[in-house]
Amino acid sequence: MPAASPNLRAELNGAEKEGPEHDARIFGEVTDLFLSNVDRLGESQIAAVDGVLAHLIERVDAKTVVQLSEALSTIDRAPRQTIRKLAFHENHLLAAPVLRCSNCLSEADLLEIVKSRSQQHLLAISDRKILNEALTDALMRFGDVHVSNALARNAGARFSECGYATLVGRAERDEVLAEKLGLRLDIPGSLLRELLGKVADVVRARFLTASRPVARKKTQGSAGAAGQGDAARKAIDYSQAQSEVVALNRTGKLNDLIVNRFAVRGEYTHVVAALALKADVKIEAIEPLLEPDRVYGLIVACKAALLSWSTTTMIVRNRPNCPPSTDRELEQCVAIYESLLLSVAQWTIRFGSDRILGKKSEPVAAVAAAGRR
Repeated sequence: MPAASPNLRAELNGAEKEGPEHDARIFGEVTDLFLSNVDRLGESQIAAVDGVLAHLIERVDAKTVVQLSEALSTIDRAPRQTIRKLAFHENHLLAAPVLRCSNCLSEADLLEIVKSRSQQHLLAISDRKILNEALTDALMRFGDVHVSNALARNAGARFSECGYATLVGRAERDEVLAEKLGLRLDIPGSLLRELLGKVADVVRARFLTASRPVARKKTQGSAGAAGQGDAARKAIDYSQAQSEVVALNRTGKLNDLIVNRFAVRGEYTHVVAALALKADVKIEAIEPLLEPDRVYGLIVACKAALLSWSTTTMIVRNRPNCPPSTDRELEQCVAIYESLLLSVAQWTIRFGSDRILGKKSEPVAAVAAAGRR
């Protein structure tokens, strides 16, 4: 640290006499010195900084302290006493940055804050990248509906069986929570089945036909490849597959075995055409369901098309350009397939079809509107 720093403690001793401007100056100097030299400081120097900052937190304006909280929140060598004082501060604006991001807080610290501080504090903790089961259990016990929703959308939050059951129970009265919960990748099949039975038809249809936040494998040039894949899929000509599928259907031969054979052979133009015909929706609504993030919608389409689970599994497992399904994903797919009545599946896929086709028409409508200006 610069040579001026040894004088800081002496100045601090007279801070109460010097007044707020003096406090703010010392606070700013120490903050700047620490942030500029953090990688070169020894433990004793960090401890000296810690003593100054922790002492002055209550004596400078809140805006300045928020800036400190934001700056320290991502530093692993941040002064611990200062971090704890910020985290436990009654003003949630000062506490929120370190509660969301700091690795310097222990699980015990976070649990104590959950039990003793405001809902805004709990909401900040709910946004942490990683939350274990003990923390999510505590957050749901002491948190309100906003905390539950934040946890449900946090992919890094892990839930105990009891925690998940609590969320499913709350989702019955909260449509937003139900949709977020239904899209989680780690929800057990048994609880997904329970959720499907609790929520309204429209809510169920929304999350079953929505895209899910599936983690895709990162490869060199993956963004460009994905874009090219989308363009290629949109350009597929289904006319021949449609003609063949219609002919098979007219003679009563478009059965489960035939569709299974299409999937095994990788003839997915025929799979799409068959699903569209048997579920009574347009091909443009079925085609996106072959994407990795639309597997729920694909299951619904298969159920609506009167396909067996064996054939449905074959379609899911052989989708082109899709990574293998995990055991958890297959467990979730089974829960959906077995939980939906045929009539519900047929209504759901038509509801989803309207949404998918509506979204596809939005860019076209926007271009047409721009052309009229």
